[in-house]
Order: sequence, then structure tokens, then C-alpha cells
Amino acid sequence: MTRDIADLAGQRLMVGFDGTVLTPDLSFLITGLRVGGLILFARNVETPDQVRTLIADCQACATRAGRPPLIVAVDQEGGPVARLRRPLFPEFPAAPEIRDPAEAEALARRMGRLLRDLGFTMNMAPVVDVAPADMESIMAGRSFGSDPAHVGRMGAAVVAGLQAEGVMAVAKHFPGIGRTTLDSHRIQPVLKASAESIEGFDLPPFAAAFARGVAGVMLSHIRYPGLDAQWPASLSVAVARDLLRRRMGFHGLVLTDDLDMGAVKPAIAIDTAVARALAADIDIALICHRSNDIETAHGFLMAALAGDGGLLARAEVHARRIEAFRQRFA
Repeated sequence: MTRDIADLAGQRLMVGFDGTVLTPDLSFLITGLRVGGLILFARNVETPDQVRTLIADCQACATRAGRPPLIVAVDQEGGPVARLRRPLFPEFPAAPEIRDPAEAEALARRMGRLLRDLGFTMNMAPVVDVAPADMESIMAGRSFGSDPAHVGRMGAAVVAGLQAEGVMAVAKHFPGIGRTTLDSHRIQPVLKASAESIEGFDLPPFAAAFARGVAGVMLSHIRYPGLDAQWPASLSVAVARDLLRRRMGFHGLVLTDDLDMGAVKPAIAIDTAVARALAADIDIALICHRSNDIETAHGFLMAALAGDGGLLARAEVHARRIEAFRQRFA
């Protein structure tokens, strides 16, 4: 099936929005810009019934406009990163508190059932970053630990649990941010490790998640000079296309981290970021706050696809991949 350029552009975007109900602006994102995905944050959450109604209304809006079902995502790792919190939602322990793969899978199944009941189709979890015990890792409170093999087993168990309940899992943050100390929400960290060191220490948990059939991978905003001297992983051809796709053979969905984060913005303009994502064969760009950047990104995508036959052909490949996962987890 050949799609028009507006469709191909919109399906490459997953966006955040304001409010707790279907507003005219949210309807515009779904029907006007034809975005392929929405991501909810605490600002969009009040009660279980409100979340369920909001997601159902968004999906109905897409259906009325002849759009495919939306991918609806959330960051619900457990512990410090959770958008659904007590007292109205069950909370889940942080990764360091979970003892073994059996417990991790059972908790992930419970989480998957909760998310699926509310209407979510994707969870931005598990974290499979390896956090060394001898440093103040930025991921210390969110990682399964300092042993790559153990982190891989635990992450794979979470993937199995979530996806058994019909929710896409997304392993993050490729190729690994556990050996960094700075917060990429504010600044762009640099991990000065060799390619061999990254391959031996940071990549094994991702390989374990791939072997378990994880639906997606989120790229980090960290710069790895051993892999790419100029660009962060989220915008890097060397990392996203050459390492993740070609060398490691990952065939699922590849997502950027939020392009609103300080590691990217304002130093890298949104059109430049989107151009880099296209070059790197990334499926979905995340823009998690409602701003004109969403319109700018969509407009740039349309112009780029209209002006480059090669990009347009690859956009069809991305659209088919996104549609395959959407149908699998519909």
C-alpha cells in the first residue's frame, strides 16, 4: 500500500500534549498532523477512568478520521520513573529492588495488564543500562545492577512479561548510559569509552532483550566518541543504522529519546535533529512537549520525503514496520 507523504511524515512522530481530555489541539495532532503515536506524562493523568477515557477518545478520533490506531506510550518503569502513581494506581518497585528474573517477569505481567486495561500499547521499559557499583551512575536507582549478564536476564524477563500482556516493551537507552553521571535532560553527557569496551560491557543486555523479541529500542542522547565523534547516539548513523541495525541485526522499532531534552535542545535545531533521524534510519522521533517543534518537524519530514526519492522509499519501509508492530499489539 502506498501512503501519501503527510501520512508517512506523521507516522514517524510520537508526541506529548497538554491536558487530560481530548481537546481541539489534540484532535489536530491526530487528524491534522496525523501523528502515529502519543506519549502520556503525569500532566495528562488524573484517575484510571480519566486515562481510560482519554485514550479511548483519542483512538476514536483517529478512527473517525480514517487513521490507523495510535501507538499510546508511557514511561512506567517502576520506582522513581512512573507516570501512574498511588493512591489511584498501583506502584511497582524500582529495578534495584527486584530479586530475580521470575519476580521481574511476574511484576511486568501485572504492569502490562494494568497498562493494557487503560489503553496503553507501549511502555518505555525496561532500562537495560548497566550501572557500575564503583561510580555514581546517573542510572543507579533505575538499573538492574552492575553485571551485564544479570541486567540482560532481568531486562529480558521484563520484555517477556510486558509483551505477554500485549504491551510493546522498549529497551533503553542504547547503547547504554550506565557509565555516565550527568543528566541528559539538562546537558549532553559524553562517554569516553572505546567501541570494544562498549561492546563488552554495555551491549550484552540489549542483545538479551533482542533475543527475547523486544518490540523497540530507545536511543540515548549521549555522545560516544568511540562510536561517533560528532553526534549523540539518538542522531547517529554510526550508532543507529550501522551498529544497531546492521551489526546487531535489530529489526524492531527504533526511537529517539525526547528531542526536547537539554542534551539536544537548543544546540541542535529540531529540523537538524529530524534530518539526522532520517539519515540514521530511525523509525520514530519523540517530541514530548507541546510546542511548534511538532509542526516544524512534521513540515520538515514532508519536505524531505517529497524532495528525495530514496528517503521516500525508506519511509515506506518504516511505515510498514510501524504498522506491523501496531497490528501485532493492537
